[in-house]
Amino acid sequence: MEIEITDKLGALAHPNRLALFRLLMRRYPDGVPAGEIASALAYKANTASAYLSVLKQAGLITQKRTGTSLMYTADLPGLRGMFDILLSGCCQNRPDICLPVMNEEKIMPSAERPLKVLFICTGNSARSLLAEAILNIEGDGKFRAYSAGTQPSPGPRPEVTALLQAKGYDTGELHSKNLDQFTAEDAPQMDFIFTVCDHAANEECPAWPGQPMSAHWGLADPVKAEGTDAERRLAFQQAYGVLHNRIKAFAALPFETLDRMSLQHQMDDIGRVNSPD
Repeated sequence: MEIEITDKLGALAHPNRLALFRLLMRRYPDGVPAGEIASALAYKANTASAYLSVLKQAGLITQKRTGTSLMYTADLPGLRGMFDILLSGCCQNRPDICLPVMNEEKIMPSAERPLKVLFICTGNSARSLLAEAILNIEGDGKFRAYSAGTQPSPGPRPEVTALLQAKGYDTGELHSKNLDQFTAEDAPQMDFIFTVCDHAANEECPAWPGQPMSAHWGLADPVKAEGTDAERRLAFQQAYGVLHNRIKAFAALPFETLDRMSLQHQMDDIGRVNSPD
């Protein structure tokens, strides 16, 4: 059955369904389980299920079973189809209206103009701080890394500072920061934004100036690890290892040969390095 554009528009007209779709767009291209969606948006399970059903029938999201979970993903072809119909039908294919304005200038890191990268998680006490410290070394002066939390902790976890110091990092200036600090008018303008925890990725993101590229590099929170002291230290070591591998791959990308779309795909793929999925 052909899906009408009115079905798509109607599905997005409900504010709660729109909020759900926006969450899946923030997590794209990853799939998100229904339970996580309901929890993130504070919906009852049956309510979230009903919203998901409407969006799926409208061709705006897809559903895939992974193990025992149903994973939901934004359907970009379906969304683009809706805009294609709107624009080609209303603007008579005027290029000044129909063609998106994209900055195709290649993004090039250099020591003269280091690219600014922000890593975001909830507490800014472990994963995002590890990523900040790693990129500021692995970036070889061509990147300037920052980190922040949507609900920042009082400071870095002692396991994080101990691990980094043991590996030779200078942690003297490493501290937890509020995300609001990077949305102020005088904040440095970012080139890249990476979320490293699912909770932060599910939240509404601010309107970043300059349209920085973004990707989700989620990984397990070592702060929540249980067991002996040795087992908990191992969880922090594993988080460091995952982030180190991803950041080395990111810093080694051939930026000079990649357009923005290719770079986005590479960033998404790096987010799956060492992923348990």
